[in-house]
Amino acid sequence: MLHETEDSGKTMITGRVILQKKNVLDFNDLGASVLDRVHELFGGNISFQLISAITPDHESSEGSLRGKLGTPAILKHWISTITPVTVEETAYEVSFEWDHMIGVPGAFVVKNNHHSEFYLKTLTLEDVPGHGQVHFVCNSWVYPSKRYVKDRVFFSNKAYLPGETPELLSPYREEELVILRGNGSGELKEWDRVYDYAFYNDLGDPDYDLDDARPVLGGSSEYPYPRRGRTGRPPTKADPETESRIPLINSLSIYVPSEERFRHLKLSDFLGFGLKSTGQFLVSELEALPDNTPHEFDSFEDVLEVYEGGIKLPFLEKARKKIHLELLRIVSQTDGEGLLKFPMPEVIKGDKSAWRTDEEFGREMLAGVNPVSIRLLKEFPPTSKLDSKVYGNQNSTIKPYHIETKLDGLEIHEAVKTNRLFILDHHDSLMPYVRRINATSTKIYATRTLLFLEKDGTLRPLAIELSLPHEGGDHLGAISKVYTPAKHGVESSIWQLAKAYVAVNDSGVHQLISHWLNTHCAIEPFVIATNRQLSVLHPIHKLLQPHFKDTMNINAFARQILINGGGLLEATVFPGRYAMEMSSVLYKDWVFPDQALPVDLVKRGMAIEDSDCPHGLRLLIEDYPYAVDGLEIWFAIKTWVEDYCSFYYKNDDTVHNDTELQSWWKELREEGHGDKKHEPWWPILHTRHDLIDTCTTIIWIASALHAAVNFGQYPYAGYLPNRPTLSRRLMPEPQTLEYDELIKDPDNVFLKTITAQLQSLIGIALIEILSRHPVEEVYLGQSESPNWTMDSEPLKAFEKFGMKLRDIEGRIVQRNNDGSLKNRVGPVEIPYTLLYPSSKEGLTGMGIPNSVSI
Repeated sequence: MLHETEDSGKTMITGRVILQKKNVLDFNDLGASVLDRVHELFGGNISFQLISAITPDHESSEGSLRGKLGTPAILKHWISTITPVTVEETAYEVSFEWDHMIGVPGAFVVKNNHHSEFYLKTLTLEDVPGHGQVHFVCNSWVYPSKRYVKDRVFFSNKAYLPGETPELLSPYREEELVILRGNGSGELKEWDRVYDYAFYNDLGDPDYDLDDARPVLGGSSEYPYPRRGRTGRPPTKADPETESRIPLINSLSIYVPSEERFRHLKLSDFLGFGLKSTGQFLVSELEALPDNTPHEFDSFEDVLEVYEGGIKLPFLEKARKKIHLELLRIVSQTDGEGLLKFPMPEVIKGDKSAWRTDEEFGREMLAGVNPVSIRLLKEFPPTSKLDSKVYGNQNSTIKPYHIETKLDGLEIHEAVKTNRLFILDHHDSLMPYVRRINATSTKIYATRTLLFLEKDGTLRPLAIELSLPHEGGDHLGAISKVYTPAKHGVESSIWQLAKAYVAVNDSGVHQLISHWLNTHCAIEPFVIATNRQLSVLHPIHKLLQPHFKDTMNINAFARQILINGGGLLEATVFPGRYAMEMSSVLYKDWVFPDQALPVDLVKRGMAIEDSDCPHGLRLLIEDYPYAVDGLEIWFAIKTWVEDYCSFYYKNDDTVHNDTELQSWWKELREEGHGDKKHEPWWPILHTRHDLIDTCTTIIWIASALHAAVNFGQYPYAGYLPNRPTLSRRLMPEPQTLEYDELIKDPDNVFLKTITAQLQSLIGIALIEILSRHPVEEVYLGQSESPNWTMDSEPLKAFEKFGMKLRDIEGRIVQRNNDGSLKNRVGPVEIPYTLLYPSSKEGLTGMGIPNSVSI
């Protein structure tokens, strides 16, 4: 609001500041509110100064011509505003003395002279002469000014290419990027805003125990890896190449740039769900103590006890909404289960045994938690690409007689030619590690699974090949056995075990590669490079930033408690101590352009290019839910990116001549994914088409791809017999005690073969946390701020994008209700909703968050 004060006659404009005070949920400083009030009493306030984009500051001592600073304005009513116990945003007023020479401000400086930091969300100026409202979207922690070498500067929501930036704002733009890059040295502190690169050299702890040492991932041809965010901690004493770790109890303080940290509500969700799952785990373990075999599930009924029963409190849902402490609200939250019992996974809600059918086994390769590994079989028998000089003959031993009678009358060559044979191949990727893994308590096989495409669109498994290294040495090749479906007798039990070995492998590959490596890990260098090389004023920074929210923070937590040596992943997934090393070896096959969904589908033989089909692709399995829904999402993203980029880049020259953009892409290739910098497949950003394809792929990875491989974890893998994560026995052989045991009690042998009770409960607790949507999640097609840009055309394009996604939601519901599409629901009666764009909070099995945020 524009007004004139009575005492001075000066014209004033009103600003509205939305911020979040440091809160009691931040356990590091419970007295923050009191101390900040003391600072206010003694003149230690929060001030704002507008920066002109049109009038130079001739009195500046900075050495470069920059915008004139307005008169400092003080934030009002800090003392009289009570810091809430719950997580809330608070609005404050600040009055600016209007100087016509400032014009429409392009930025502002904020100085925090308090004791504590606060989260600054937005500043909105009302009735700026000649313009109206001016929005500054900040979304940043502002620490006390003594923590900064330079004052904090925030820019208005107007986007500029580097060459189009108002001259007087350019020094501020360039200075901000210098700050964000840091100087590459020293240990980084919580108030730092430095984005820098490091190897994955903080996973092991040789100072604690040499057995806890792990190889450095990244920076070598043996163990290439994407880069992570640098923390700058000192090296360990035992190994100067390994960075020291912080104690587990201090995990929340692991460094990430302050802008990347979880906000209060997200952190309380994360901690609350962690405590809740831990409680459920402990209760299940305590209940097992009186059992004669407390470390084993004795029957499938024993497994169900993890979910059924509990303390039923029908009033709990109503009561928890009245609990004001956010942490307690989350701990008391249920999804309909008894208190301190795990929620019932969707895979067994409708039918307790449908997961065991061959139809469901095949369907989950198209619509389950890992629908990105299956591919078309282009030659029979399958061959290996492993070096025969090292590994001998690793080609498949599946013979025509194993499958030729099960092809609906087709000859094998006809089935191959007509695209009716498919394979889930976990042979070459695992065989180099089988010997080492099997030297531990875990016992796995390298596997190949052949499937036949039925006329109704379903996949029927034909044969499973289980392979071990030759006892005489790797160079002698594989020792393999082939198993085929059976419905009765001991052969049926053996077939169920064969499928379990495949599920174990697929679970590990899913968690390590499809999920961690290809989304979480691969996207972090993009986050770092974007903040180092693209100013917040840059249109591509504005496009991509929502898709990077919370990624560095969740990845830092993962390094601390999940993927570290002896962490939860090693304890619950079959590669154990070799897990991250194996993901490094498989990163050698990572190709950025192949992450684009259409390219991936064609490469796996799941689609062929066909100009007569929608999107120019014809799916070889028409009822492939991940691909059908995914292609709609992919092309909606691409249309949005095309509309957005075309507004700022009028031709190819503007892309080629964009200095920040070119520096960003160069650094991403040469530093962020530096172990692949010489690969010929990297796109070169010379054209608008290059830029659109690149940004579409980045957004796809961070949003839809991650959603497809993450939020189905609890619905499908929350019931461990369906998706076991490790195996402890090899296949029973005839004329052995184990074989006799299998004949007498096949269910008990099955449960003794797959993941044990303790690891199962840890795994269930973990994936329950990973599969939940927090209350403040922002989904694809949504924005945290309606005023994220001043440019009207991109706003209209974004609104069109949101409407298109809502249309896609409707079509997904229609397809799920179409009984002719057998793979949409399947025997377990779970509709495929993993690429349904929106969701509510909780365990929903749907929703595409903007970013890899959990």
